[in-house]
Order: sequence, then C-alpha cells, then structure tokens
Amino acid sequence: MSRSSGKKTAKNADPHHIREAKKYANPIPSREFILQHLASAGVPMAQQELASQLTLHNDDDLEALRRRLNAMERDGQVVRNRNGALCIVNSKDLIAGRVIGHPDGFGFLRPDEGGEDLFVSPRQMRQLLHNDRAVVRVVGLDRRGRKEAAVVEVLERGNQLVVGRLYMDQGVGFVVPDNKRLHQDIVIPEDNFNDAGHGQMVVAEIVQQPTKRTQPIGRIKDVLGEHMAPGMETDVAIRTHQLPLEWPDEVQQEIAHLGREVDEGAKQGRVDLRHLPLVTIDGADARDFDDAVYCEAKPKGWRLLVCIADVSSYVKPGSALDREAKLRGNSVYFPDRVIPMLPEVLSNGLCSLNPAVDRLCMTCELYVNKEGVVTRSRFFEAVMRSQARLTYDQVAEMLIEGDPELCTTHAELLPHLHQLYALFQVLRVARSELGAIDFDTTETRILFNQEHKVERIVPVVRNDAHRLIEECMLAANVAAARFLLRKKLPALYRNHDGPQAEKLLDLKEFLGELGLRLPGGEKPQTRDYAELLDQVRDRPDSHLIQTVLLRSLSQAVYSAENQGHFGLSFAAYTHFTSPIRRYPDLIVHRAIRHLLKGGTLEDFDYSQTELQGLGEHCSATERRADEATRDVTSWLKCEYMMDKIGEEFVGIITSVTSFGIFVELDEIYVDGLVHITALDNDYYHFDPVGHRLTGERSGMVYRLGDQVKIQVAAVNLDDRKIDFILVEAVGAKAKSRRRKKPASEPAGETTPRDSAGKNRKKPASSRAAASAVKDKKPVSRKQGDKPTGRKRRGPGKRGKSKAE
Repeated sequence: MSRSSGKKTAKNADPHHIREAKKYANPIPSREFILQHLASAGVPMAQQELASQLTLHNDDDLEALRRRLNAMERDGQVVRNRNGALCIVNSKDLIAGRVIGHPDGFGFLRPDEGGEDLFVSPRQMRQLLHNDRAVVRVVGLDRRGRKEAAVVEVLERGNQLVVGRLYMDQGVGFVVPDNKRLHQDIVIPEDNFNDAGHGQMVVAEIVQQPTKRTQPIGRIKDVLGEHMAPGMETDVAIRTHQLPLEWPDEVQQEIAHLGREVDEGAKQGRVDLRHLPLVTIDGADARDFDDAVYCEAKPKGWRLLVCIADVSSYVKPGSALDREAKLRGNSVYFPDRVIPMLPEVLSNGLCSLNPAVDRLCMTCELYVNKEGVVTRSRFFEAVMRSQARLTYDQVAEMLIEGDPELCTTHAELLPHLHQLYALFQVLRVARSELGAIDFDTTETRILFNQEHKVERIVPVVRNDAHRLIEECMLAANVAAARFLLRKKLPALYRNHDGPQAEKLLDLKEFLGELGLRLPGGEKPQTRDYAELLDQVRDRPDSHLIQTVLLRSLSQAVYSAENQGHFGLSFAAYTHFTSPIRRYPDLIVHRAIRHLLKGGTLEDFDYSQTELQGLGEHCSATERRADEATRDVTSWLKCEYMMDKIGEEFVGIITSVTSFGIFVELDEIYVDGLVHITALDNDYYHFDPVGHRLTGERSGMVYRLGDQVKIQVAAVNLDDRKIDFILVEAVGAKAKSRRRKKPASEPAGETTPRDSAGKNRKKPASSRAAASAVKDKKPVSRKQGDKPTGRKRRGPGKRGKSKAE
C-alpha cells in the first residue's frame, strides 16, 4: 500500500496532514501523529516497526522519519531504550527539561511540560552544566521534601563556549566562568592556552563535556582582553549568555536586495493612511519606531488608530531571517548598545516608522466611547507616512505645559494630540476601575563619560506622554487577543498568573502584623491588590507594603493558551505592538494576517504544540536578556563604586535575608549588603514573613523599607558584590526596642524559599521594578553563609553582596 493511500485510512489519518503538506514537498506523518501512534501501541517500538506501521517504505520517507525522530529525541519528546526502541517521554515516568544550575553545585530541572521543578543533587550535577537539557526520572524526595531527580540521558548541551577569567597554576590553566550558575571550572591544558595570559577575560570552547568523574575540558578560543577594559562588561555578558551577535551569511544574502524605500508593488491592496497626521512618540534616544498613533473625536467618543510596523511582510516563516529572529527572540538593550532582533536595514530602515517616508503597517482601529470602553475594533493592512517624530518630553511640554514654541512648530498636529490626551485620561480611568495595579517604581539610566566610564546613574522620569502611549498600546494588545480568540486561531498570549498559594499565605501573615487585610479571600483579584495599594498610599511604610505586594506576584510568560493577565486585569492579553524587537509580536502579526487573507485553522503555519514551544522559547530568551542586562548593570555599578570605598551614604533596605540586609543607596541607586556579622553585637533571628532581622538581646529590628546610613567597605568586581558597614539606623522602625519574640518567629532562621523549595536569588532593586509583570526573586545566601539564625559579629569579619 502506498503511503498516500495509507493516510486515507482511519488508522493512519493524520489530522495535521494539510499543515505538513504546506511545509514540505514530500510530507511524512506529524510529530503529534507519531506520538499518538506510539502511545496507542503502549510498548516501546523499533524505528523499523514504526515506519512499517506508518506505511513509510521508500528511502526518502525513511530518511525524513529518521530526521524527525532525531529531532523529537533532541526535544525530549521521545527517548530510546537500551535496545534502541522508541519510548514516549511523559511526566509520570521520564521527565525532560532544562537544567538550572546553582553556584553551590546543586541544581534544578525545569520540566518542558511545566509543573514543579525537580531537585538535582551535586552528585548528579557533576555530569551537567547550567542550561543543559536532560531526561530524568524521579528517585524520591530530598530532606526538604522536594522531588529529587536522577539523570537518564543528556539531550542537549547548552554550553559550547564559556566566558570567564583565565588563571594559571603550574602549567595548568582553568577558566572560572563569569556565569556563576556554571558551577564547574573549565580545565585548560597547557597546549590550549592560545597565547592568553593569566587574569585575562577569555572565551573557552568546551572540547569535552563533564562526566560523572571528570570536569569539563576546553581550549581558549578567543581572548577578550584585560579585565577592566572599557566595554568589557557588555562583551562578557553577550558571550556569557550566548546572545547571537553576528548575522549569518544566509541572512545577509536574503536582505541584500532590500533598499531604503518601500516597493510600490508592496503598497497595492492596502488601506492608504498617508493623508492622516500619524505621529511616533518615543524616548529621545530611540532609534527604531515601531508604533504610530492618531486620534480624532467622534460623536460618541473617539476613533483611535494604532499603526504598527508590518515586519511580517519582510520576515517570512521558514526563511533564514526568520530562523535568526526566532533564535534571538527579542532585542537586548544594554546601557551602551543594542543587540537587535532584526538587521539594521529592517529595524532602523524599512520597518521603522521614520517621518516623511512611506511605510507598510498593520493597523488596529478602535472606537472608544466616553466611558473608555472599546465598542468596535478591526485590523487591516495599510500604508502610512509619519508626520513627525516626537519625544515624550516634547509631547508633555505641549499638552501639559503649553510650550509656545513647540505648539507653534506642531500647530497642525496639536488638535489630534489633544484628542489623544483626552482619550488617554478616559482610558486610564476605565482601566483603574477594572482594578489594574499601579505600582510606584523607578527605573534608572546609566550615563557614561568620554572614557566609557560611569559618570552617574539617574532616574528615568515618566510623564503623561509615556502613559498616553502605554494606554494606546495596551488597548491594541487587548484588541488583538480578543480578535484571535474570537476567530479561534491559536497564537501566543502574554499570561500573568495571580499569587501562588504559599506566597499568598506569607503575604497575608505579613499584612496581618501591620493590621492590614488583603480582600478577596483565597483567590484575590487584581482590584483587591489595587484597593490595598490605595489604602496604604499615604502611610509611612507604603514603600515596604508595595514591595512585598510586588514580590508576591508571578512572572509573566508567553503561552499558546490564554490564561489572562493578572497585573493588568485583562481577561486576554497578547503582544502585538513591537514586532521589531519581540518575536511573539511577529507571530501575532502572522496570525492576524492569516485571518485577514481568509486563512483557517487547518492551513495555519503553526500548530498548538509548535506555538507552545515558541512561547517557552521566547519566555526563555526574555529571561536571558534580563539576566544579561542585569549582569552588565551590576558590573557597571560595582565599577562606579570602586573609588567610593570609605564614603557614607543613606539608603533603604530593599531585601532582608538570613545573612544580612541589602540596602539601595538614595540618589545613586546602587545596592549592597550589610552582612549579619557587621550588625550590632547580638544574635539575630530572621523572619521571612515579616521581612526583618531582630536582635535577641537588644530588640534591634531591621526591616524591609527602613532607612539606614552605611559606609562602603569593599567592592568585588569579579563577583559583582558590594559590601557595606552599618553606620546608623536612621528610620524609626529600626531603632532599638525590647520586646518578646513573637511565637511566629522561628527559634532559628531559615533561608527564604519559593514554592518549589529552591534557594532564591537576590532581587533587583524595588526601585528598578518596571512593572507588575516582573517577578522579584528573593535573595539566595552565598556559599558559606550558614542558616543558623545565631550569628555574632566577630573581629575583622565582613560579608559581601551582589550589586543588584
């Protein structure tokens, strides 16, 4: 029987055949169908038997099946037993996932299918490194009650190149990885030094991955330079986090024909918006402009146009450009440079809505009534011409301060800007009534001098122009999510879960000590958080309460299934407005275009399974970008503080841990640690729920949000750590007071842990929290910090911390 005729039978009918036929000239059964077939068999199956049952007989089909099964094995969907037969990986027996390393030598496996992380002991971690992918089996529980894993098979090595500092000792070298999650040093034989010198920053290529008995062995591939060279921090972060930097030759070939102007043929069949006064409003240092807005008054409200650069017209699925964009996942913004998701000819050229040039766009048209409710929306392809490139400050000066010079210069645009401002105020009130959380946080910006050294760190001041654009983008994103749900086409959604049960319990206990209550019972809603924030806004400890509320929330992720956005109080939310810098937005554009062209679920480019994988990948690249930029910021802040040792500053306690307090300095926004050994000569008990350290004899209390005066004691650039000594407890809440130890306080302290039981990492400063969707990860103790809860200050002892 031929393969094609076999597919027509009920037994072999592949429901995804249309999709596969669209992708491949000679398609074979889909991954989903293969998994379904293996599951129905109920026993391991040899590859030859599987091919026979799928009626795949000719050489091309067998080769295609071999490649597909290898890819499925690499992705952790199947494994082979000792006899080479195929077995399905499932959450009951075998679990595939990504390894998350810890500097202390243990690790965790984050399952591909979601769920609780599995603990990987130091013994099992000998054969693994951070970011490897592996299949494990659950072998029991560790002493803390966490599921413990044993490695069955390493699926994929996540580290071929490692960035670090080279040290030499008696003819043998070793590279200490800059990424502290890589817990093993890379051994470098003498003949593999490649002219690198002791103490230099290098890139090591691993030539032999770690095993149960041996460390990883490598050779020096590149010498980055001296440790303190200008720009070294960004070079190191790019390579440490394996951020793609160069454009492959095949991408260069694909974009070689692109010019500076849009082809006339590409403008045909689109709605012409070139006559409308569309404008871009961005920061003064922005280089790419992916959104433009226009607003006009209507009898019942307003008509709003949100025009987004039509990246999907240039980046086609399956192209080399698409593969590279997917690999990158998003643009990465460092203090001194940008690693873009798309080449400059697109990101700053054809896909950037520059003024006075024609550009292709995907437009969201919204009709909003006077109560701020979107009554009607639609999407369409258009061609536009931006009438002006405005900055946030310019718009604020025109609309709020009435700057006469700017108002005269942009007199033709001013009426439409006023309508935008009126609409913004209505939208903001409407969203507030929905219960959206409004955290009062501060972002910072690092300014450099001519020698590329940090000159100062300044806050980024948000004004109503920032909020105006934000409301327009939120409205368009919500409209996109609703459109896709209404059409029942799978896409990527931006999901943000409410607080987990354990965090919620701790939060309520903390609030109870302050005489406060979070409404909503066991499942509080966004409006309950917003109500509490409004209630405490004028309290002297409002900063403390806001920080604890923020840290109780989860991290937002991308997923193929809509689960709503807790922080924004939206039942459905997606990312539509930044396809130049975020791959999920490009996927959403493709889905919308597919529907506009009359496409259906059956002939869409992506299956639900593929989209889920893309969501997990894009969530991972987003975290990778955050970690890379955080590493650079921490390095630069340490470098900035190196000449300030001995100076005194006032700051706020931003985190309390079993081993000390982290303090963020006022006006310069730098974090450091006052180690518990540098506090008063007393025993200190850590209360993770109350976020405080309490002296056993003195009654001295150090709590999150208290103000203290410190002296800079030491700076360790290698470990990104700044060490403070306490000079004075300025805040009233930190003054000495005798009291009985509450029954809720443990006799000894414990390290704070998240719902998976893992040691948590130190959070970024609460002032740098950009939004409710960013999870604040509590701090983990350093190696050597003993969670005993009874530390006495000793002569000459000093602790160290990570800067941010």
